[in-house]
Amino acid sequence: MKLGALAKRLECQMEGPADLEITGVAGMDEATEGEITFLANPKYLAKLGTTRAAAIIAAQDLDTLGKPVLRSADPYLTFARALEVFYPPQRPPVGIHPTAVIAPDAKLGRNSSIGPYVVIEEGVELGDDCVLKSFVVIYRGAKIGDRFLAHSHAVVRENVRIGNDVILQNGVVIGGDGFGFAPLADGTYYKIAQAGIVVIEDGVEIQANSCIDRAAVGETRLHRGVKVDNLVQVAHGCDIGENTLLCSQVGIAGSTKIGRQVILTGQVGVAGHLTIGDHVIATPQTGVPNDVRPHTTVSGSPAVDHELWLKSSAAYRRLPEMFAAYRKARGLLEKAGEKSSP
Repeated sequence: MKLGALAKRLECQMEGPADLEITGVAGMDEATEGEITFLANPKYLAKLGTTRAAAIIAAQDLDTLGKPVLRSADPYLTFARALEVFYPPQRPPVGIHPTAVIAPDAKLGRNSSIGPYVVIEEGVELGDDCVLKSFVVIYRGAKIGDRFLAHSHAVVRENVRIGNDVILQNGVVIGGDGFGFAPLADGTYYKIAQAGIVVIEDGVEIQANSCIDRAAVGETRLHRGVKVDNLVQVAHGCDIGENTLLCSQVGIAGSTKIGRQVILTGQVGVAGHLTIGDHVIATPQTGVPNDVRPHTTVSGSPAVDHELWLKSSAAYRRLPEMFAAYRKARGLLEKAGEKSSP
């Protein structure tokens, strides 16, 4: 594709030859001649002198050292759109594979693509333009909206409710039993029936091998636009607010309410029955034992304000020398006391 045509497609201002041929998209280090790259983070400015890319997607005021450029108010978003131009998603053909097992009363929408060995149980309703890859299982009574995409080995359990434009990556389990057991006098446990459901709203994506558990009563809900990374556990009865990000290996205990546009980064652990306010950020490996007020950043375990955690971490590294200085000062004081004694 010519650079000029790409600029029009991406709605960018072009600086450079309109007839420059662009063959693909790559990162600054990996790009070869003919490919376009992007620069969104100023710390990578030095790479402008070494990248072999034919053109750059960059901010309006960035000096690209004479390289052809597509000017964008949001270079990262434009880069994402450029990827879709050169590498459009591949949709499998419409139809039902002969090995699929589908209950007679299941309702499938228009243009369904049902892959090999898919199982769809009684009472399932599936919207239009849905794709179920091989070995996907949909349990009885599940209701799913339009443009649903489930990759191989994803499981949607009984009576789950899923909205439109939801993506489940490989191995996701929606609506598995919550971890509920009542202790008995003899030291064993009595399983508590998990009679609730899971509700997944529009535009949610859940990535590989993550689990969203059903509630014992009521519901577990992921609101519109939530994005869940690989290997995440959302326990029974949780409520995850709109456009929240749950990064890899996050674990959220039961009945926790998380606000809108929260970011829980890698390996954050959240105790149960808590409320985390809107726009909270928890840095990697934070342990959250208490409620967190909105618009704050927390770190450490137990979680504290991020600025306090930074100061505490700096002091922690100096503890050996601080303790040595303390012992030395204490020794001097003790000697001084002995000399002054009658």
